[in-house]
Amino acid sequence: MLVPRDAVPELKVETLSSGAFDLKEDKAEFATLVVFYRGLHCPICATYLKELGRLTGEFAEKGVKTIAISSDDEDRARQMAEKVAQPDLRFGYGLSLSVARDWGLFISTSRGTTSIGIEEPALFSEPGVFLVKADGTLYFSSVQTMPFVRPHFSEMIGALEFVQKNDYPARGEYTGTV
Repeated sequence: MLVPRDAVPELKVETLSSGAFDLKEDKAEFATLVVFYRGLHCPICATYLKELGRLTGEFAEKGVKTIAISSDDEDRARQMAEKVAQPDLRFGYGLSLSVARDWGLFISTSRGTTSIGIEEPALFSEPGVFLVKADGTLYFSSVQTMPFVRPHFSEMIGALEFVQKNDYPARGEYTGTV
């Protein structure tokens, strides 16, 4: 289980437009917002990523870099990027499912063709949103078993204002006996 204030697992993927992505080398001023999405087959992901792309500039103003990552191959990732049509949003692809599991993501099996007529991969990860501080430690995470009901990016931007102004610590770090 990933624990706030602890180092996150290694994360390296290729991107569509900016070469290799290595979270340890990303060098965000405050943090990197890593958004794992299900893949091209997910219409909810496309809508969600449009919102992330639309707000990427506002995150940047707060010192936060953004990236959307899936286990899709380059072709499917490119199709998703074209569908989302947000040029400032980085798209990573080829996430190994073992790395997805290291990050605590749930893995699903294919149910065939989706409502939008796209075949699901045999295996893929479910969504997860992680705010990783510049020092490589986890600040915030939300992991889901379903594509529905995800954290709102606009609320995160508002929360970042409070967090940065008040030097608010990551919460949920206690792992002792309860």
